[in-house]
Amino acid sequence: MEKSYTKGYETFKEGVIACIPTILGYFGIGIAAGILGKNAGLSVFSIVLMAGIIYGGSSQFIIIGMLMTNSPISAIIFTTFLVNARHFLMSLSVSEYFRDFSMGKSIGIGSLLTDESYGVLMTQIMTGKQVSFNWINGLNITAYVVWIASNFLGALLGNLIPNPEQLGLDFALVAMFIGLVVLQIQGELKVRRTKTLLILLSVVMSVYVLSNLISLEISVLIATLIGCGIGVFLDDAK
Repeated sequence: MEKSYTKGYETFKEGVIACIPTILGYFGIGIAAGILGKNAGLSVFSIVLMAGIIYGGSSQFIIIGMLMTNSPISAIIFTTFLVNARHFLMSLSVSEYFRDFSMGKSIGIGSLLTDESYGVLMTQIMTGKQVSFNWINGLNITAYVVWIASNFLGALLGNLIPNPEQLGLDFALVAMFIGLVVLQIQGELKVRRTKTLLILLSVVMSVYVLSNLISLEISVLIATLIGCGIGVFLDDAK
């Protein structure tokens, strides 16, 4: 059944405004990543380059930690791939909403899609709002620039703040993402409370059980697939 959309967000500026919660979270966690990178012996240029190419908070923290323990490059690359593999799932889940876009535009959207921008995007989609290419660019590009800038600032402050955890900067991204998830599912809870709660419970329980057997990164991926499978099954069973 074709899903209908109401007139939504179209301009680049509206995308920038929608990115404000992400900006607030990125400043805290980006500065923390820059500080830790500097304390690990990385140059300011290396930290900024990593932020621009890797563009992932969890991955960058893992890379910095593995560099500090002199882990082999092959292990760092493989671990980073596993941690970021969830982006395949996120891109696939929104691909149907951009099927009319050219391949170049789709690649541009997918390349800058993060957990947080995905959360903001899905919040609009779940409320029946259509979003334009300009809007998603406003959201993605703003988040990307802020992330690089905050890493750069953290690298400059690296010698002044040796322990960012004392300021609570390590929790900034977690708090922001919790807020985005709540905004995304609150509409679903009103109309499909039981199904939504079952999916959430299945994901949480899967992560808990699997993390005791395999790595946390793989556990999250498998739990996500389980949650998607249960969602499809419950949707078809109505």
